[in-house]
Amino acid sequence: MLLYLHGARWNLTGSVTRIERWRKLGFHVLAIDYRGFGKSTAATPSEQLSYEDALAAWDYLASAAPARDRYIVGHSLGGAIAAELAVRRPEASGVVLEATFTSIRDMVEHTAWRVLPVGLILTQEFDTLSKLPKIRAPLLIVHGTNDSVVPYEMGERLFAAASGPKRFIKVVGGSHHNLSAVANDQYRAALRELFRLPSRTLEAAVPG
Repeated sequence: MLLYLHGARWNLTGSVTRIERWRKLGFHVLAIDYRGFGKSTAATPSEQLSYEDALAAWDYLASAAPARDRYIVGHSLGGAIAAELAVRRPEASGVVLEATFTSIRDMVEHTAWRVLPVGLILTQEFDTLSKLPKIRAPLLIVHGTNDSVVPYEMGERLFAAASGPKRFIKVVGGSHHNLSAVANDQYRAALRELFRLPSRTLEAAVPG
């Protein structure tokens, strides 16, 4: 069982191909839109609401399949939410962070906003980096060297901060959106070794 948490740019529609690749790897996938996204409840998106929504989805999976291994996958902003969830629910069998930033504050430093007094106006922290030392589940971090949205070095910083069982996939030439397609074989090898999944579980995914 796998909970998929998407990024901020789109709703679930923009993550269909990534979700499908996880399904073809042999996982039963639950993917959600946070409040304020897609056809979910109308609300102003916020850090707290996204954490609450991920927690509710995770607890639903736990009640639906209490005896099954359960994994968390987050892409971009979803990775920040996944890290928070992994801290709150340490029973997760494994966590995957794809193209995830260290914090909103660090992201601002890489934009034109860095000339503004951001500390005075920033209300959403999404401080992924501070969560990494607290995650005890096996952790896979994936980042592309050609990511034009979240700098590659942020993925390296997250990996360095993690203290539990971990593995890093450097996707040479990978962008912000195509990691599981470009590095499909690396994904399967890492999932098999880090999460100790049997080969029969990891069906050959179709790149795309």
